Amino acid sequence: MARFESAGADLRRRIPPVDQFLMQPEVRELTSRHGRELVRHHLRLLLEEARDRVSSGGGDSLAETLARLPERLSRRLEDVAAPHLRGVINATGVVIHTNLGRAPLSARAAARVAEMATTYTNLEYDLSEGERGEREAHVEPRLVALLDCEAALVVNNNAAAVLLAVNTLAEGREVVVSRGELVEIGGSFRIPEVLRKGGARLREVGTTNRTRLSDYRAAIGPETAAFLKVHPSNFRIVGFTESPTLEELAGLARETSLPLVEDLGSGLLARSEALPGEPAARASLRDGADLVTFSGDKLLGGPQAGLVAGRRSLVDAMRKNPLYRALRVDKLTLAALDVTLADHQAGRAAREVPVVRMLALSAADVRERAEALSDSLRTATPLQVEVIPGVSAVGGGASPTVELPTALIALTHPLAGPDRLAAALRAGEPPVVARVTDGRVTLDLRTVLPGQDSILGAAVQRAALDVSR
Repeated sequence: MARFESAGADLRRRIPPVDQFLMQPEVRELTSRHGRELVRHHLRLLLEEARDRVSSGGGDSLAETLARLPERLSRRLEDVAAPHLRGVINATGVVIHTNLGRAPLSARAAARVAEMATTYTNLEYDLSEGERGEREAHVEPRLVALLDCEAALVVNNNAAAVLLAVNTLAEGREVVVSRGELVEIGGSFRIPEVLRKGGARLREVGTTNRTRLSDYRAAIGPETAAFLKVHPSNFRIVGFTESPTLEELAGLARETSLPLVEDLGSGLLARSEALPGEPAARASLRDGADLVTFSGDKLLGGPQAGLVAGRRSLVDAMRKNPLYRALRVDKLTLAALDVTLADHQAGRAAREVPVVRMLALSAADVRERAEALSDSLRTATPLQVEVIPGVSAVGGGASPTVELPTALIALTHPLAGPDRLAAALRAGEPPVVARVTDGRVTLDLRTVLPGQDSILGAAVQRAALDVSR
């Protein structure tokens, strides 16, 4: 045992130091591409791994380990240099897929972001007056026109919008919320916790399934600062239920001179026949909400943002809150939001905004594309390919009970199970995220962007070949 340890120690001493490796031509070339400090760091890690291997007596010989080290260093540096955030093909049929970045921007919005990212802008500069301006001026007029309201502002997401509203209107006081609306949204983010972080105290009223207007009225006291109505997000309570309408609650708010804030979450601007029951910001303001908050990257189809709209006095108070500065958005978000709102204003959102376009696709539209792609896959791969009926989902906590009829491409590999094929699709370039349904991999082209069908077909061919080996 002692002789083995001595031999291992001797081998460790025979591994050259970092500086000696840095002089090798292959490593010097890597230094010119990646920088000396980064190369030195990873070279040190690889040499330490090599010392551990030779000391334990496992793996390749010392000569083989050292000969392959420049190649291993090159691969590691390429992995480090590659962007970690990557584009994927969403073949799940979930339109607003939170794990895949929610709404993809329109081509026009993306181009505007790229343009504004590479230059100075008038973000907070009034060109006509030649003096400091306000960043809200770039989107507020569009929001005011679209929602027929007095004022609006933008923060970095809807949770931030609710937090800012609560902190501005009710810090140190009570906010009245129905027990049936104390929801938990993505990432274990709970409404009671948002209120607590906003400095307000929660006053629960009613029961999980039944809350009456009289419950709200009975909760009002000297410490009451506001009413909060919350979008139910990705769940629904059905059956023996009761809750006051927004108009009824707004009437109580006016009677008691208390503000009514509605957290809409999903970002639908106006009511849609395709999404029955989904509350819309314009309708909520018309029905009496003093403030509405919603997301920019859900049904609106824009960038991640939290939008607040409603009474000017309340919006102005939020704007003056020091917390607003910590939550406001940058020029790139405003650039994307400006273009997205302009598309909605001009009535071209169904054509230009990807999320709106996807939601409007009929099953026949999707089937036509699915049949064309399936024909090519049958001839180019060993896969069993079938087009079957299915349903897409809205996603993003919006309309969880709405099913969008679609057509699915169902794939079966003769030699591999569906999980292995799905893993090969995710490991490809570009990665493809699909569903596994009833023992088959299914692709829903509703969420595959225009122009990606042929790219998806090539990715499926490569994955099928990979799992055949």
